[in-house]
Amino acid sequence: MFTTIVVGTDGSDSAASAVRQAAELAQLAGGTLHIVHAYQAMNMSTLALSASGGGGSIDVTGVNEGIAANAQTICERSGAIVDASVACETHAVPGDPCEALISTAEQVGADLIVVGNRGMTGVKRFVLGSVPNKISHHAPCSVLIADTSH
Repeated sequence: MFTTIVVGTDGSDSAASAVRQAAELAQLAGGTLHIVHAYQAMNMSTLALSASGGGGSIDVTGVNEGIAANAQTICERSGAIVDASVACETHAVPGDPCEALISTAEQVGADLIVVGNRGMTGVKRFVLGSVPNKISHHAPCSVLIADTSH
């Protein structure tokens, strides 16, 4: 049975559906749910690009603190939709969503990673690849791709 479940969220309605489905599985198994939100901090190359384009100075530390705080808020909101009877931990992780999910799954010894089947669309999806596709090829455990269309 799946007792340690990792689920990704970006704060969207479709991600909330995946969180709810993962929480139901965790509740049925008496397991623990780990909600992961990956965020991209501003890096020096972004700052250099802004400066070379004539942009004003940017408080990188302040911007990154704001990004991290927003990521934590997304985690808290996602955790709030989980029934209180389910053990739940949240993880705001800087970096690529796939890497964040996989590394968290490895760190917590996950039995299952749950990802939604909706997210990026159009050209972005084909250029960057989809999270479910990448996760399915590199996960250290079983993967459930949840239908989040309803």
